[in-house]
Amino acid sequence: MSTPQNGPEATPSPTGTYVPAKKDLYKAFAASLSGTTLEWYDFAVYSVSSALILGQLFFPASDPYAATIAAFSTYAVGYISRPLGGIVFGRLGDIIGRKKVLVATLLLIGISTFLIGLLPTYHSIGITAAVLLVILRFAQGVGVGGEWGGAVLLSSEFGDPNKRGFWASAAQIGPPAGNLMANGVLVGLTMALSEDAFYSWGWRITFLLSLALVGFGLWIRLKLEDTPIFQSLQDKGDRAERPITEVFTTQRRQLTAAVLSRIGPDVFYALYTVFILSYSVQREGLSNSTVLSAVLFGSASQIITIPLAGWLSDLFNRRLVYATGAVIAAIWAFLLFPTIHSAPFWVLALSMVVAGTCHSLMYGPQAAFVIEQFHPRLRYTGASLAYTFAGVLGGALAPLMFTVLAGRDQNFVPVATYVTIACVLTLVGLALGRNSVPAEDLQYLQQSTGSDNETHAN
Repeated sequence: MSTPQNGPEATPSPTGTYVPAKKDLYKAFAASLSGTTLEWYDFAVYSVSSALILGQLFFPASDPYAATIAAFSTYAVGYISRPLGGIVFGRLGDIIGRKKVLVATLLLIGISTFLIGLLPTYHSIGITAAVLLVILRFAQGVGVGGEWGGAVLLSSEFGDPNKRGFWASAAQIGPPAGNLMANGVLVGLTMALSEDAFYSWGWRITFLLSLALVGFGLWIRLKLEDTPIFQSLQDKGDRAERPITEVFTTQRRQLTAAVLSRIGPDVFYALYTVFILSYSVQREGLSNSTVLSAVLFGSASQIITIPLAGWLSDLFNRRLVYATGAVIAAIWAFLLFPTIHSAPFWVLALSMVVAGTCHSLMYGPQAAFVIEQFHPRLRYTGASLAYTFAGVLGGALAPLMFTVLAGRDQNFVPVATYVTIACVLTLVGLALGRNSVPAEDLQYLQQSTGSDNETHAN
């Protein structure tokens, strides 16, 4: 039997909890955060660019409304391809381990994004430019489909399962951190460059910078061992041989609960980080830099409120905290748009912070809720499938549906109603789901640390 690699520092507690090795736990937290930050930096760069410039560069049309719809349709491709990544990488994560798969997904996401920054536009090579953009966007989505589940497991399976809400939130901080970086770069470029320079070559810089994030993420992940739980599964010969089949035959309710729970947060996130850009510019006449700066405030606040919400879900019932966020988000969807109209910048920024806090109450506990729906031996597959299926039903369609529902007159009421329906589906998912069962993890963690200490004693 192989010896677990987390070291003798990680020991089972006599009170039935688990005390992780701090060094490994902090490295796992950083590895999880860096990967999802890259993932969402890439997606945020594309999201913002879709709303502002990609329609004109790759899908030129005399009607800006039609070009925006075309750009958002390509945005959806990145979500539609996620299930393929979830199936392929989720299965591998439960069979060969979390670490190896996460290295592969990081490379796939980063290289695809970097290549988008090198693409010639429609004016250079015609429709081929749009085709290549769709292919790279598809590859991005495949990588993302396998990234999230593993990133969540990386941080949570090194930590105490009784504090999973906080530690699993490492992967959840990635979206606001990535969004903050993406919008920060875009704001800086729009302020530093002329409009002609930005549309000519400046937009490419945001995509090319992803290579630096890839290098940092690889450096951390290659230094980290696989999670103690997966090592224990490996030692006991308890790894799933056919995890996809098992999830669909034995975990159908859990999968349904996890999928539905994610729809509301995905749709609401698309509302206040993607659609709000085109709405504010086209309907309210605000400048790109003004709206991007306001979104920055909302993203920055979430770096604090997401782990705080995860921590609160450890103190109280996780589903209750999550449900509270869904209810408030459904209400704020109707209040957000009136606050934008003829408002000073500080009101716009405050609106984004409130929206970010609503999202955090759902998104902070989300990672822990999703993975604890599934048994440890099926978690990578189950979490990846839930994440990717929900992405198609929620995030993929949302910007396009918002644009269609708002119409040329930019009517926000149908848009807000759409968000409310998504939040109701999330409440249904939470009702179907189960509460945390730390004992499922502790049996593997205590076996792992116990055998490790015994080996060192001998």
